[in-house]
This record gives sequence, structure tokens and C-alpha cells, in this order.
Amino acid sequence: MNFQIRYLTEYRYDGPVSDNLNALRVRPATTSTQRCDDFQFRTDPETRVQSHRDYFGTEVIEFGIPKIHDHLTIDVRARVVTSEPAEPPESSWEALGTPAYEEAAGEFLLPGPAEPPEGLLDGLVETTRATTPLATLKLLCELIPDRFRYDQTATYVGSTVEDLLRVGGGVCQDFVHLGLLLLRRHGIAARYVSGYLWAAPADGSLDSMEVHTHAWLEALLPTEERGEPVWVGADPTNRRLAGETHVKIGHGRHYVDVPPIKGVYRGVAQATYEASVKLTRLDPATSARA
Repeated sequence: MNFQIRYLTEYRYDGPVSDNLNALRVRPATTSTQRCDDFQFRTDPETRVQSHRDYFGTEVIEFGIPKIHDHLTIDVRARVVTSEPAEPPESSWEALGTPAYEEAAGEFLLPGPAEPPEGLLDGLVETTRATTPLATLKLLCELIPDRFRYDQTATYVGSTVEDLLRVGGGVCQDFVHLGLLLLRRHGIAARYVSGYLWAAPADGSLDSMEVHTHAWLEALLPTEERGEPVWVGADPTNRRLAGETHVKIGHGRHYVDVPPIKGVYRGVAQATYEASVKLTRLDPATSARA
């Protein structure tokens, strides 16, 4: 699938501000199933922009506006091509114990900084244990939305898995954080993915739509032939594995590793902002594969 993305954020300050420093993760990643063909980044007021890749390989765009100003507009445009991934490997639990798997898994197997109290996840861990790692991943994508309602008012960006368990609802970020904990408890390396989801009706009646930043996860699944393990995307919010309708920006161990935007400014003024992301489907016949 071929998409055009327009990301627009506008800040208005009720007084003068200066030294406005920002870091954004908005450029679509290039992977084996995704290719970013064009990327444009502009700000108003204009300023010099620099970029680098963070520890996990996501491109970070940074800029600063030292002069006094009362507004900031960030305008991002991109074209990206996606393709369906290959069928995920169906391997045994024993394959998780190979040196090749442990080396590839690295820190994505380690517990996180906001682990729930001891014993709180034991029931969910037991329930999600299936015959193979892949079967566990698929089961998890069904169980989480069965057990927890999607509720945008139940949690906030700083909520923990313990909050999700307590209130019984949350959003994609919460579902993914729970999924990461469960997979790691099973010995499956997992990472948080940030991006966009094309969720238009399957009948093709829409070519363009407003979307929000979406979260899903990637699980590292071993191959039976002891070859290189494979990262497989899964979307517990939508009960399925990730595919060509998922546009990846980047990944990390948790949300805090891939926030879309972070910034600070000097001044006492209060800020209001409007943000929008418009995803437009272009030529559906284009493939991201080389």
C-alpha cells in the first residue's frame, strides 16, 4: 500500500516565549516491509533542523527557536510504501533457549521500570500460555481486548499496567504495555512500536482519513531451523497481527522510548495546541519489497 502522510501541529502561546527546544519522532521507518520514499519537515518560525538516530534506531529530528515568538507550527509530509509481512515462524518453546535467540533478544527480555506487584499478573500469564510462542502471541491479541475495554477516558499517557488492571480499561498504549509484560514473562522478547494505522472500511469507500498515533508491539519469534529470529508485529487493540495497514515510525522498550514529540520553552506563557494526522491512500498496487 502507498500512503501520503500529513502531520500538522500548531502551538499558540498567550505571551512571548523563547529558547523553544523540541525533539520529534515522525519520520516513517524503513524496514523489510516498509519504505519511506519522500519526507519533508518545516517549522514556522523557520529554524535549522538536525537529525540523528536514537539508541533503538528511530530517527529523531531536533530543532530550537532561540528568538522570541508567540506561535509554533510543525508541518511534516511523507510518502511511504508498505507490504504484507511473510508468514510468521511456528517454532517450539525450546527454540527460545538457543544462544542465537538470547543474543538477538537482548534487553527486550528484561523487565521494565513499572512492573506490577508480585503475583498480580500470574493469572494472565497462565491463561496466555499456548502450545507455541506464535500461538501465545495470537492468543494474547484476543485475550487483552476480551478482558479490558477500550476507553479513552480510563487512563492517561503516564498510566501503568497496574492502572489498567485496576480500572479495567485503557487505550492502545496500555494494551501494548500489558502485552509486553506478558510476553517477557513467557521468555519472548518484545518491543513497543509507535506509528499510524490505516483503519478505513474494507470496501474502499475512503481514500483519506484523520488518524491518531497508534501503538502495537513486535515479538521476537525463533525459527525452528535455528536461524535468525524474526520480529513479528501484533496489534492487541485490533485483535490481529500487524500488516500493510500499519505504518511504523519507530520502536523501543516502552512508550517513553518513542514519544512523537517532546519539548520545552523559556517563558511563563501558557500554550494551547492543535494536532492532526491525515493519512491518504495512493496507488494500492505499489509494493515496498525490493
